[in-house]
Amino acid sequence: MHVTRPKAAGTTGPTPTGTPTGTATTPGTPVHPGTAGGTRGARALVRAVGRAPLTRRAWAEAAYCLIGFTLGLVGGVLLAVALALGAGFTVSVVFAVLGALLFITGLQLARALGGVHRRLAALFLGDRTPAPEPLRPSGRLVSRLDARLWDGTGWRSAAYVLAKLPVGLLGAYAVLWWLTGLVNLTAPLRWAVFGQHPEPGSPEGMTVLTPIPFGGSPDADTFAGTFLAVAIGAVTLLCAPWVTRLVTEADRRLIGTLLGPGQLADRVRDLEETRALAVDDSVALLRRVERDLHDGAQVRLVAVAMSLDMIRQRLNEHETEGAGKGAGSGPLDVARLRQLVDGAHHNATEALTELRDLARGIHPPVLDDGLPDALATLTARSSVPVDLVTDIPERPTPAIETIAYFCAAELLANVIKHSGAGRAAITVARLDGRLLLQVGDDGHGGADAGAGSGLTGLVQRVRTVDGRMKVESPAGGPTAVTVELPLHA
Repeated sequence: MHVTRPKAAGTTGPTPTGTPTGTATTPGTPVHPGTAGGTRGARALVRAVGRAPLTRRAWAEAAYCLIGFTLGLVGGVLLAVALALGAGFTVSVVFAVLGALLFITGLQLARALGGVHRRLAALFLGDRTPAPEPLRPSGRLVSRLDARLWDGTGWRSAAYVLAKLPVGLLGAYAVLWWLTGLVNLTAPLRWAVFGQHPEPGSPEGMTVLTPIPFGGSPDADTFAGTFLAVAIGAVTLLCAPWVTRLVTEADRRLIGTLLGPGQLADRVRDLEETRALAVDDSVALLRRVERDLHDGAQVRLVAVAMSLDMIRQRLNEHETEGAGKGAGSGPLDVARLRQLVDGAHHNATEALTELRDLARGIHPPVLDDGLPDALATLTARSSVPVDLVTDIPERPTPAIETIAYFCAAELLANVIKHSGAGRAAITVARLDGRLLLQVGDDGHGGADAGAGSGLTGLVQRVRTVDGRMKVESPAGGPTAVTVELPLHA
């Protein structure tokens, strides 16, 4: 393990990892706030729980559960009947064709229902799952029927529609939490205004509804007892958004797994996108190299050549004059020649510097000794104190090291320029056969990897080698950017 820490003198602020100075952080652990940040997080959690029943998201999820239950029940029953009849007819030699047609009809119905569920999820949950490729069978009638019968997307859609039956029932149970909570809140009003209370001497009181299917329901025998129903209703409403969220999260996973493009289609699309990104990145790099050579080193070298031409011309003129006039020729203008030589030397030095910087931008020489030493050099030059922890038993390939180094350099530059942080941390480790790079800071947060952000370019560069980048930067900080790369490109 390689651990590098800046000197404590002249530095202020807590470490981004929330650990005392001089204590190595565990590689791969995210950067967390300190004690004050934990207190703020607890308060934010309490506020989130209290406001959850009043949020638009909670009501949208409840509506999704209610509509999904109805649609799932109808669609699931129709599909189950179609597939059951198809299976029954298929085992019969006489009606095998009819059974195959019922299977195909069920698969087409499942595809259509899957599209409806995807649109509902996009409308109520904001979960936009890409639609799978439409089935376009070709050839003769038998070939087209066979393609429709073995439609993988159709069978996955059928699996979702059938799985939606129990999930829809759970959604209806989640909606029941909302209904019982709202009904219990109206208990005093129903007792005092609408007279929904037991008759004098009646052994039974007003029933207080609960969504728990066991344990029975308490009764309110007096008007004061109805406020117990209000308390139960309030607790039920506080819990209701989280019950519906559990159901919708399970539904989201089912939709992403069964209603989206298949794994092969996803892989092909990712490869096409990463190939396009790699081509664009290489073209942009070549254009940058061409522009830097044309505007920098080439101009310097042209100036060197012109200075040398002028020196040669003056020497030739002096030799010609000396040959024509003999010993009486004029003295050589040494001052002017020295000025030209100095100018040529300066331009040649600047050209070498620019070429060296250009080569360093393509492949930094500090990576020749490995990524830990390169990052140590990078952090030593930072104007913000940086805690560096590296644990890489196996050295990645040069391409991966280069991408990791440039990601660290760009993220550290963002920390210095935009975060207002007093301290940063870089952690590099190997985890489950992958290289994890995390750059964190204790700044004001708010970093966004969306369109128009400088982080977008890093996301694209990481994706070219099947890597991933995750940004955690809430308002007020802290920020943690995690880059996950394969060890071999």
